[in-house]
Amino acid sequence: MKLLRVGTPGAERPALLDEDGTTLRDLSGIVTDIDGALLADDAALERVRAAAAAGELPVLEAGQRVGAPLARVGKVVCIGLNYHDHARETNAQAPSEPIIFFKAADTVVGPDDTVLIPRGSVKTDWEIELAVVIGRTARYLDSQEEALAHVGAYAVSNDVSERAFQLERGGQWDKGKNCETFNPLGPWLVTSDEVPDPQALAMRLSVNGETKQDGTTADMIFPVAEIVRYVSQFMTLYPGDVINTGTPAGVAMGRPEPKPYLRAGDVMELEIEGLGTQRQQLKDA
Repeated sequence: MKLLRVGTPGAERPALLDEDGTTLRDLSGIVTDIDGALLADDAALERVRAAAAAGELPVLEAGQRVGAPLARVGKVVCIGLNYHDHARETNAQAPSEPIIFFKAADTVVGPDDTVLIPRGSVKTDWEIELAVVIGRTARYLDSQEEALAHVGAYAVSNDVSERAFQLERGGQWDKGKNCETFNPLGPWLVTSDEVPDPQALAMRLSVNGETKQDGTTADMIFPVAEIVRYVSQFMTLYPGDVINTGTPAGVAMGRPEPKPYLRAGDVMELEIEGLGTQRQQLKDA
């Protein structure tokens, strides 16, 4: 299923994208929201499937704003330097273990919401990523197979980053990762049963119509199953937690000088195979 939330910020309602790929169906009569609790509730998900199959869900008006597809986001765990080609473009050695950092949940916005360039920024960058949404509480998982069984859904994520804040201002990466609006998510949560192989997804990002990233999740250094297993050794993952799994080559930081960092007025467009598209315009904060 493709689950989403539509409406004005703070007043989104749960919805489902019909099998025709265009019609939105209202889920508010069946579930209160799209969140970790829903992903963890097999019976509720089955009620949604049954209602959709029976044609019982009301049609929603088209053209509404699409919000972040997940309400009450828990942790946003991010994996750095997780693609072979991205490591090469930045002249970095591939890590021997996953690099973990965090984004605050309040960085998450809708897939087409405005992205703000923070004050003082000179190196705001793009990063298309496969987002993994946890559907079952995970701690000390023993195997990659067990790890995949704890994934509730997948989505498109844009791990927007300010490189000067991240790398040139001292301390950890967090200063360059947690600026307002720095994690567009969606448009949908695609339940894990519709993504049989998360390591076989094409992913593309363009800026102002020019392709910047054109990769595949097959190039991950640590695949989704290993990431979830590994992270569960260090922290408990709960339904509604999100893991951003890294970005392929093509970021501004990895390009020759003058590096084409983002400016107000630029437009980013992102797509991951089967998971939908995003479009954001940049404005100054």
